[in-house]
This record gives sequence, structure tokens and C-alpha cells, in this order.
Amino acid sequence: MRHAMRHAREYAVDSTWRRRMRVAARVALMLAYPFVFLLAWRGIAPRYVGCMLILLLWLQRWIGTGSFASALNRLTRVDWCVALVLSAISLTIAVTDSEMLLRLYPAFVSAGLLAAFGVTLYRGPSMIEKFARTRARDPSTAVVRYTRRVTQIWCAFFVLNGAFSVYTAMCWSRAAWSLYNGAIVYALIGALLVGEWIWRQWFVMPRHGGAGAA
Repeated sequence: MRHAMRHAREYAVDSTWRRRMRVAARVALMLAYPFVFLLAWRGIAPRYVGCMLILLLWLQRWIGTGSFASALNRLTRVDWCVALVLSAISLTIAVTDSEMLLRLYPAFVSAGLLAAFGVTLYRGPSMIEKFARTRARDPSTAVVRYTRRVTQIWCAFFVLNGAFSVYTAMCWSRAAWSLYNGAIVYALIGALLVGEWIWRQWFVMPRHGGAGAA
């Protein structure tokens, strides 16, 4: 009996450690993207940045999801299309050493995110609702409506950011382009996340008695 309890505790500790490691790996990969774009500010050749983008793209889809094969099986058609398009663009950057194509890469990323989020508005459930279902498998009608609105806001953000990314690619210096796409845009994403959380905690949840939490 003691041996079984000890084994259960060790298994629980091991599972918790692995879960934390997976989360840490995912966070590290997300933080690596702005770092890669900031490298362009330091004069790193586009072909090397392209190689790093390919590596990050597929590591992000594999790390923390089990075997590589099982990770691929979880990709939807839209995920596959976005991943393949971004891979093709990254590979073209690596082969041609095109700085302009590298500058346009963040706009392609925004377009890919717009496609991934936007398609869920038509097929359902919305992207943010999917996140909400990880905490509550059967969300209320209020939660479904709220998460749909938040998904629409993110789609609008991707449209605006994608358009502005094209502008920075065409009209700004390498340093200014790198600063926006490697730092400022992530600060804007953080501000949007924090703003949505504050709105949800202070206005949505009190109105619905806690039912509006996403």
C-alpha cells in the first residue's frame, strides 16, 4: 500500500514537472519570434533568419504535444495551409536571401492568424471559445457570445497589424521595421490581452454573475 501511494506521489510530481516544462518551452518559443526579428536589426543576413523561422515554426507545433506524428495529426486543414505557406516563405527567404520578403513575413503571419481565427467564426466554436472550453467544457450562452466577440476583436487586430506591417516593410528603415515587428507589436498584443482581462473581470463577470468568464 505504501509503495503504491509513493508511486502515485512520484507520478504526480513527475506529471507536474513535465507540464511545467512544456509550458516553459512554449513560452520560450513564443519569445523567440520577436528575438529573431530583432536580430535583423543587428544585420543578420535574411537567409539565416529564414532558417530560424522554419525551425521555430515547426518546433512550436511539436514541443509539449507528445510525438511529432501526434502533433501533426492535431493540425486542422487551416493549420496545415498556414504552416505550409509560412514554411514556403521562410524557405524562399533562406534560398534567395531576400530582405523584402523577410520584411513582409510578419504580415504573412498576421494573415495566417486571421485565417485561423476567422474560419472559427464561420464553423464554430470560435477560437477564444476553444480556449474557454479548456476550463469549462460546457460554457454558457453568455460565454459563447462573449468569446465570439473577443475572437472578432482579434481578427480586426490581425487585419490592422498586417496592413501596418506591410507599411513598415515598404516605407521604414530596417531598424524601425525590426523594432516594430520585434517589440512594439508584442507590446500591443500584451496590452490587448490585459485590456480584455480587465474588461472581463470588471464589467462582464459582474454583469453575468461570473458566467461571462472566458
